[in-house]
Amino acid sequence: MRPRAHELGVIGCHACGLVCEAPGTTTHATQCLLCGAVLHARRPNSLSLAWALLWAAMIFYIPANLLPVMHTDMLGSSSGSTIAAGIVEFWKSGSYGIALVIFTASVAVPCAKFLIIGLLLVTAQRRTPWARRERALLYRLVEQIGYWSMLDVLVVAIVAGLVKFKSLADIEPRLGILFFGGMVILTMLSAMQFDPRLTWDGNET
Repeated sequence: MRPRAHELGVIGCHACGLVCEAPGTTTHATQCLLCGAVLHARRPNSLSLAWALLWAAMIFYIPANLLPVMHTDMLGSSSGSTIAAGIVEFWKSGSYGIALVIFTASVAVPCAKFLIIGLLLVTAQRRTPWARRERALLYRLVEQIGYWSMLDVLVVAIVAGLVKFKSLADIEPRLGILFFGGMVILTMLSAMQFDPRLTWDGNET
């Protein structure tokens, strides 16, 4: 078994990743030599804050799907479209690529992030040694897909801009897209608040 950081007397900065000498038992928490962040063996209240942000994100996801994300006014006919209705309309019109992009960004990715973050939190809370390496990879996956989580908001903005530019109709974002954007931000904050070092705590295998 490879030695752990506390056995080597070092500690990693949660902000920049620099490995520093761990403070002594009677020494107060010191600052990172590179970025100045306070060093912690484990980020304080990581699990409780991550859980709170995750629950808030899931609550935001409900109105994000129920409320219209954009309003269309074309030739005197106006209508509001939810995320699901938009996916169906794009699919029926033959725009399969856009429909798949919106489905992936609006349904598949958020639900996958909810499940992965929830799994990481539950297993860290129980301090289980199950599949530590795989869980570490899942955490890195959540970090990577987080950069693409605003695709749905971007699609609405681009479609609205193109339609206004061509003067074919009038499309405006609605309240649902604000809840969706809030959900994305809260999910990213939940993943950022989770301390991945907790994955390696518990009984050794």
